[in-house]
Amino acid sequence: MLKKYIEKDWKQVLTSEEYKILREKGTEPPFTGKYLNNKKDGTYVCAGCGNPLFSSKTKFDSGSGWPSFLDIISKNSVELKPDNNLGMKRVEVICKKCGGHLGHVFEDGPQPTGKRFCINSLSLNFKEKK
Repeated sequence: MLKKYIEKDWKQVLTSEEYKILREKGTEPPFTGKYLNNKKDGTYVCAGCGNPLFSSKTKFDSGSGWPSFLDIISKNSVELKPDNNLGMKRVEVICKKCGGHLGHVFEDGPQPTGKRFCINSLSLNFKEKK
């Protein structure tokens, strides 16, 4: 079971960059993320709590500057919430286990889902398949 952190605890378990993304809903600059060009086989998990989020099998190069995925790993992985900040209509992707901000999902991805989960590398850790 996930320990319920209060904000001062999150500041101790996350780097300042991870905290800015996961807890303050920040965005890393495009084309800078450590997982943008990762081609290894494995699972992307939440950097805050380890919740499995995306399979490398659904990762694709969207050209957007952030790691992009066709789909989530399971219905228990993420929560989707409307995000109308910055004058844009978007859908925020949030870790269902710890509530951490991951990125956004758009309806302009390739088939079969038509979705593009555009995710910050700093919100992820990667578990390589052995």
